[in-house]
Amino acid sequence: MSAESAKHARHLLLEEYRGVLSTQSQTMPGFPFGSVVPYCLDEQGRPLILISRIAQHTRNLKADPRCSLLVGERDAEDVQAAGRLTLLAEARQLVEADAIDVAAQRYYRYFPDSRDYHRVHDFDFWVLQPVRWRYIGGFGAIHWLEQVALANPFAGEGGAVERSMVEHMNEDHAAAIAHYVREAGLPQEPKASLVGIDSEGFHLRIGQRLFWLAFAEPCATPQAVRQALVAMARASRSAGLQAGEE
Repeated sequence: MSAESAKHARHLLLEEYRGVLSTQSQTMPGFPFGSVVPYCLDEQGRPLILISRIAQHTRNLKADPRCSLLVGERDAEDVQAAGRLTLLAEARQLVEADAIDVAAQRYYRYFPDSRDYHRVHDFDFWVLQPVRWRYIGGFGAIHWLEQVALANPFAGEGGAVERSMVEHMNEDHAAAIAHYVREAGLPQEPKASLVGIDSEGFHLRIGQRLFWLAFAEPCATPQAVRQALVAMARASRSAGLQAGEE
């Protein structure tokens, strides 16, 4: 049960891209301070955030790195029945140049606008190191989990493998990406682009929104990813033909 719950929790973390970061208030000691932050996952599957040095939550983290990130299902009609995940973590600022460069390349794909204010303003990358997870999958489905994050096999060594696959899909397989969008019932405008690939699925960016689509089976190699993407594209075409589309 815990393995299945961890999978559901991880998929929720992948499907969303923003949450409520709660830090230990320095202005009002003893009170939690909540703020909304966008995030993507780093090579270890941990939330990666980009925050301003003058922001209150950054000041709080510098004094006490203990924090939490609350992530919930977007557009849920009943928030009590919807899935939500709380990550208890210790925040760590990235300070080494290589680590910052890798984080920046990844984060910019997910949030292109961040490139400008990261360079012009005083923003830094932080990673949330998991301590424990609390996952609620709906009424009665409540679990404390020790392990949820899963390392991305394609994001190591500077992310070159993942970046190559993403660029290849965007440059040479726009039609396949359009099929994925239609098959999943996602917005068809503006044009979607691939921004990330992990062992269990891939992220699409459509305008300002991010969407994660799962593979039928986990993929451990680039060849397995290629086969999974081809199968998804063919499934889309088959469904269209059965529905009478040309």
